Amino acid sequence: MAVELAHTLAVANLPDHHRDPFDRLLITQAGLEGARLTADPQIRAYDVEVLWVGA
Repeated sequence: MAVELAHTLAVANLPDHHRDPFDRLLITQAGLEGARLTADPQIRAYDVEVLWVGA
């Protein structure tokens, strides 16, 4: 997914649950675009749909 200006600006509005800048960008993209993430446990703290893969 291309990084749009709206994605980068939305990062500033995220709660500080996760400090990895790239993950924070992915979180904003998922939230704005209605996408799902496969994620580490810290991302569950955000209001985005998470797809868990594995056992």
